[in-house]
Amino acid sequence: MKNTSSIYDSNRLAKSYAHHRPPVHPAIIRKLGERLGTAKKLPCALDVGCGAGLSTAALEPLAEFVVGIEPIQAMLAYRTVVAPKANFLVAQAERLPFAASTFDLITAAGSVNYANLDLFFPEVERVLAEAGVLVIYDFSAGRRFRNDDRLEHWYTEFERRYPPQPGYALDVTALDYAKYGLRLSHYEPLEVALPMTFDAYLAYALSETSVEQAIKQGTPETEIRDWCQRTLAEVFADDTSEVMFDAYFACITRAASHNHQV
Repeated sequence: MKNTSSIYDSNRLAKSYAHHRPPVHPAIIRKLGERLGTAKKLPCALDVGCGAGLSTAALEPLAEFVVGIEPIQAMLAYRTVVAPKANFLVAQAERLPFAASTFDLITAAGSVNYANLDLFFPEVERVLAEAGVLVIYDFSAGRRFRNDDRLEHWYTEFERRYPPQPGYALDVTALDYAKYGLRLSHYEPLEVALPMTFDAYLAYALSETSVEQAIKQGTPETEIRDWCQRTLAEVFADDTSEVMFDAYFACITRAASHNHQV
């Protein structure tokens, strides 16, 4: 995977991801489960680029055996708290340490953006079961309320002060899957609405990688927290507000496989 250790090799970020990210993964995986329509749990699922393990934990309702891989050891510090039933390995998407045809489901939540796809997709084709599915999914920052633009204005200023890393965007519908013996069989946009308190949103905002980057560049964490706390207090007039996350999932199967409809 591309070198992202300067941001993700951080115990502060790992702890924030483990404890302060909103539960968007389970909402997306529930919709995925409805789409797959499996009557019983799948035997094996793999979560590629699992971070702190939240995306891995979300797979437990869909599979009997779940394993998450993450290239940066520091991000796995809280894995047993986040996903105690799952298994974890330090490994890269481009070199999956598994036998051929092992997994019925492979998920990648915002992680293929960092991968060398010319190496990753052949590995997917190798370890994916004949009727298996690769699911690439992602979601936006929670930057807006429903029918209220106060949070969107705040988040625009937040990004101006603490810019996100460039080069993250990826259009999964435009990738040349056929080149790797794969095909895009389904794409579904989603909107996930989650109630969040002021305290929960503040902790979430401070878990963003743009904040970690600002801290590494010398901005005191207390300064960032103070600004976020002061300005968000004006946005969260009520104790709890519904925060909207724009999301999608894309199902990719073997190009020659027609026995698993998604």
